[in-house]
Formats: sequence, structure tokens, C-alpha cells
Amino acid sequence: MTGLLALSSLQVALVVAIVGILLLVAGVRREQPRLVAAGYSAVYTIFALLVVSTAAMVYALVTHDFSVSYVAQVGSRATPLFFTIISLWGALEGSILFWAFLLAGFSALAVYLHRRESDAMWPYAAATLLGISVFFLVLLVGPANPFHVVSPVPADGPGPNPLLQNHPLMAVHPPLLYLGYVGFAVPFAFAVGAMFAGTVADDKWIRAARLWSIAAWAFLTAAIIAGMWWSYEVLGWGGYWAWDPVENASLMPWLTATAFLHSIMVQERRAMLKVWNLNLVVITFVLTVLGTFLTRSGILSSVHAFTQGTIGYYFLFFIAFVLVGSLALVAGHTPELRTKGKLDSMASRESAFMLNNLLLSVLTFTVLLGTLFPLIAEALRGIKVSVGAPFFNMMTLPTVCALLFLLGVGPALPWRRADGDELKRKLLAPAIGLVIGAVLAFAAGLRDLYAVLAFALGAFALVSNLQEFWVAIAARMKAQKESPAAALVRVFGSNRHRYGGYVTHLGVIAVAVGIAASASAKHEREVTLAPGQTVQVAGVTLRFDELWGRQEPRRFSVGADVYVLRNGRPVSLIAPRQHFYETQEEPVPTPAVLTSMRRDVYVNLMAFKEDGSSATIRVLVEPLVMWIWIGGLVACFGAVIALWPRRRGTPPQVRPVDADQPVARKRQKRKQPRVPAEVSV
Repeated sequence: MTGLLALSSLQVALVVAIVGILLLVAGVRREQPRLVAAGYSAVYTIFALLVVSTAAMVYALVTHDFSVSYVAQVGSRATPLFFTIISLWGALEGSILFWAFLLAGFSALAVYLHRRESDAMWPYAAATLLGISVFFLVLLVGPANPFHVVSPVPADGPGPNPLLQNHPLMAVHPPLLYLGYVGFAVPFAFAVGAMFAGTVADDKWIRAARLWSIAAWAFLTAAIIAGMWWSYEVLGWGGYWAWDPVENASLMPWLTATAFLHSIMVQERRAMLKVWNLNLVVITFVLTVLGTFLTRSGILSSVHAFTQGTIGYYFLFFIAFVLVGSLALVAGHTPELRTKGKLDSMASRESAFMLNNLLLSVLTFTVLLGTLFPLIAEALRGIKVSVGAPFFNMMTLPTVCALLFLLGVGPALPWRRADGDELKRKLLAPAIGLVIGAVLAFAAGLRDLYAVLAFALGAFALVSNLQEFWVAIAARMKAQKESPAAALVRVFGSNRHRYGGYVTHLGVIAVAVGIAASASAKHEREVTLAPGQTVQVAGVTLRFDELWGRQEPRRFSVGADVYVLRNGRPVSLIAPRQHFYETQEEPVPTPAVLTSMRRDVYVNLMAFKEDGSSATIRVLVEPLVMWIWIGGLVACFGAVIALWPRRRGTPPQVRPVDADQPVARKRQKRKQPRVPAEVSV
């Protein structure tokens, strides 16, 4: 009964989506608001139907209704309730259902926020979102139907993939990833709607798209960091990024979205890059669909890949349709998007943003090439090739260092043209920071060129961004006699986009430095110990005390008690484990991590003797890993600041600059104080 109700809801939702598209398009073309309103109601109806279907699936999982095919695939009576619920997105069909649910929710929210707008762009955008929903609903009632009836009904199921029920981050990483992916569908819909409405030359769509893009970017950033953390805590290899194809699939739209969030500032301030921004929105959305295809088509060998089947062909068709159709639309509107704006000087903020876009595009193409090349080679020549970390590191590290440099130079540059003396003054402190960072990195024992560059350029960018805060805070303290804390709050309130962007920069710097330190200065040792024996790695002494076993509801666990010693006395317990599942031939290792701001002590149980006489452990000591997670949180916090709504009556703080207007050499007298105009993300 539960499966029938849910499947019927999906089938009705598919019909309503198609009808809604027809109503919205007809309402715009015939200028009939009632038809448009009916189309908007279709969006709300689909959301309600997806709520019913998703709730029915959760109910079936919790009640162990094995007559539902998806429950029979991932359910188990021995699985704890927490992991039972989150197994909703633990396999192919459930993840597609969750995806469609989020898309319906985002579509309903977008329509609700813009329901009173009279511009034709909004109904077209809603129709575009419904079109995307049609694709996922077709999958759900066809090749990815999670509600097939199973007969005879099994008494129990195998449970989720053991790797996906081994850590609570499984409840965090996939939903954040889906929120990021699905979130980029809304800016894409705004762009398509503006093109169909003929208003793409205006900045109305770009202002709306920016807010949604920042939100989606924040979700995707948090998802990538959570995924790195999950890999670090669960997989047992001691790292957090392996250039896995599905990891790359989440990185690529993040890169293009970052480029978009910077280049739209050039469009708002200088009326430039309009065609480029449209293309970035399209490519970002296409890359999110490509990421879904790589994850769910089964063509990849990855811990993230779910299954083989025909669903990949559906995704390939959808990707081709979206890409060709969208680029054709952009090409058709290119003449009206051409502007007279031009660069006045290479020493300007817009030139820094354009170089930033170029580097991010090169980085995206490099990752895309390395990810798809093995698939293309196998399809064309029938040979299996692999592209590993050495290729990606060699190709991406120089670009990342250049981006770190721009992260420091960008805030110091003004719009239009920089004054040489002023620029030297603003870059003096960052340059000193660069030298200090390089010296400290070398003194800490780093010898890898890119690691030293990351520290030096990270210090350069850190000082440059903090300097922007200090100048603004000092000015308010002097003019308004405010305390430093009050001045900081007022500075954030004066331009949330700009200073929220600087906070995000600080988070990115922390991530870059953490990755550079942990990747280049880690120490590793694998050793077999008897109880009571010790091992020393990078100044950390560990003692293996005992081996133990424990029967748990869904698995048997074997663990090793390893103590960290200080002056011969135990100060911390680390207990790595191996979990044995009935459905898994090989044990699933679970490393133990003792983390601090300075370094992580990472221990993995590799092997053991059943009588407990010895255990083989792998010990890694990695510096500054925690700064990766802290940096990710700071970057997301900066995005939240940028998204925080202005108080009513506060004017927008983007002052367009006429591209044909000559650069003013002297500030003209104004009746009102000048409002800071820079916006950053």
C-alpha cells in the first residue's frame, strides 16, 4: 500500500509538471495571468506530491517494508534507526527520489519568492524548473523506480553498503551535495527565463541568480569539505582527497560557480562579461548533471558509484539536450549582450577578476580532461587507462598558487585603474607577510616548492584581506568613536557582500595552507607490535596495549587499544577497529584519529593475530589537518554573511560604472557620504 501510494504520487507529479509547463508558457505568450498562476500552483502541487513520496519511502524504510524494492535492496532489521533513515540516499533509486524532492522544494521556494513579479522571465524560469523535474520524474517512474513490488517478500535485507553506515557524516555529506547541485538549477532557470523573455541584457536576472548561486556554492563547499572529512575518517588510507572521478565531479561545478560569482561583479560594475556569465551559469548546471551521471550511471569504479544500468543513457541525452539547447539560446542573444565596456588598465580589479576566471576555467578543464580521458580511451580503443594524483598535482598546483596570489592582489586593486603609489602602499604589508610565510615554512622543515609557495602566498593573501578589515574598522573607530567590536559589526553591515567575501577568502586560505602542510610534511610508519610495545613517529610515542573483539547488532568488531604517551605516561586513547559484516567478504577498517590544532595522530588497524599476541598498525602524523575543516566552515560562514538580508530601506551597494565614462582624477563633492561599492564573494 505504501509503495502504491508513493508511485501514484510520482506519476501524478509527472503529469502535473507537463501540464504546468504548458500553462506557464501559454500564460506568458497570451498574457493571461490566470494561466501563469495555475502554472505556479502546479509547482506547489509537485512539491506536495514529492513530500508524500519521500515520506512514504522513509516510512517504508523505518517499518522494514521489504515488499518495496528499494527497502529490500538497502534495508535490514539489524541496521540502527539513524542509518536506516539516511539510507534514503544510500543507493541509486533513493538518491534520485531525494534529488527530485529537493528540486521540487527549491522550485516552490523560487516561485513563492518571485510570485508577484510581472516580468515574463519568472514564468519561463518556473517552466524551466518544471522541465528539469520532468526528467527526474521520468527516471523515478521508469528505470529508477524505487517502489517496485517485491514478491515473495523477503524476511530481511542486506542493509546499506557498510562504508555508508560507518560514520555519521553519511547523514551530512550527501544532502549537502544534493543541495549544492540542485541549487544551481535555479540560477540556470533564471538565465533561461531571461533569454526566453528577451530581458537577458538587463541585470535583473543576474541579481537574483547571484543570491541563489551563493547559497548553492555554500552548500557545495560544505559538501566537499564534509566529503573530505568522511574519506579521512572512514576509508583508512590517511588522506582526504584522492582525485577520485566523483570527487572531481563535485569540484568542477564549484570552480565554475566560483568564477561566476566573481565575474558577475564585473558585469554589475562595468557592464562587461554578459555572454561569459551566461555561459558560466549553463556550464555550472551541466557539470552538476554530469556529476550525477558519473555517480549513478555505474561507468566508474568508485566508492561513490552505485550501479550499472540503462539510466546512464537517460543522463547522456539530458546533458546533450541541455548543453546544445542552452548554448544555442546564448548564441541567439549574443548581439544584444555585446557591450562597449573595456579594460582601462591591467592594474585594476576587473582585470584581476578576469584573470581569476581564466585560471579557474583552466583548472576546470584540466580536471574534466583527467576525469573523462579514461572513459573516452576505453570507449574508443577498448583499453583501460588511469589518470592518478601525479597528473592532477602536476597540472593543478601551479594554477592553485596563481589563484592564491590573486586572492591577495584582488582586494588591493581598485576598479578601473590603480594608482601606482597607492598600490605599492597597500601591497607593502602583504609582501612582508609573503616573506615571513616563506621563512616560517622553510624553518618548519618544508622543502617542497609548492608547499612553501602555498605558505608564502597564503600569508600574502591573509595579510591583504585582513588589511581590508583593519582599514575599514580603523576609519569607523576614528570617525564614529566606536569600539573595535562595534566597528567590526558596522563594517559587515555596511557591505555584507564585500566583507562576507573576504571572510570566505580567509577560509579558502586556511584550507590551502592545511592541505599544503598535511600533504608535504606528514610522517608515516607501519609496524607490528606485541602488547606493551611502543613505536615513535615524528616525536609522538604510541603504545599498543591490547586487542579486543565485540559482537554488535549488525557486525563483529575487532579493535586495538593504542595509547599516546607523554613522558612515559598515557594521555590519550586511540582505538582503531576492523568491522566484519555478514554481507561483506573483506573487513571494513575504521581508523582512529587524535586531532588538535597543531597536528593529527592517525592510526589504522591493518592486521592482527586472533590470539591477540600482535597487531599491525599504520601510524600517520599529519600537521594542520584541522585547519582544512575550520577553513571550510569559515568559507561557508562568509557566504552566510554575504547572503544575510539588508535592513529595510538600505539601498543596494553596487554602483555601476559607466564603461564610457572617463576615470575621475579627483573626487567630486557629494551631498551624501559615499557608500563603499565593492562587492565580493
